[in-house]
Amino acid sequence: MTPTAPSSLVRPMMIGKIHRATITEADLHYVGSITVDADLLDAADLLPGQQVDVVDVTNGARLTTYVIPGERGSGMLCINGAAAHLVHAGDLVIVIAYGMLSDADARTYTPRVVFVDDRNRIVDVGGEPGGVPDTDAGQARHIEPSGITIAEYRTSAPPAPGHPEFDI
Repeated sequence: MTPTAPSSLVRPMMIGKIHRATITEADLHYVGSITVDADLLDAADLLPGQQVDVVDVTNGARLTTYVIPGERGSGMLCINGAAAHLVHAGDLVIVIAYGMLSDADARTYTPRVVFVDDRNRIVDVGGEPGGVPDTDAGQARHIEPSGITIAEYRTSAPPAPGHPEFDI
């Protein structure tokens, strides 16, 4: 018999990301965090104070911090505090938030993926972590898809533990 996951299992899952945004400022002398246009936070379903990873596409740096809301419609992404040594104005970054989901929820949840243009204006909001927007913005920013879609995975995956077909 195949082992099954415990009913109490929770999985850290990506719940939202802002993909390939441009850092507009770096403020070494601020207390810390990353300040993000509140419209982008809403689109990615991120809350003030939420833990995020910031992945710098330009130089490969990766760090963990928390978000604070910036002025709506400003396009602001300001890296603050010591992280300003790693991430600089003009760098392309991905801001990723994770949440703990039950095993059952993790198998059905769809994250929010926000794509922006070079001025951090929203061009598309999707649900595919490896997808690209169906707009010219994806081509202009040289974004390539990776992997298969969540729907393709879910229809091709073997039954989950606890599913009636699992132990056949």
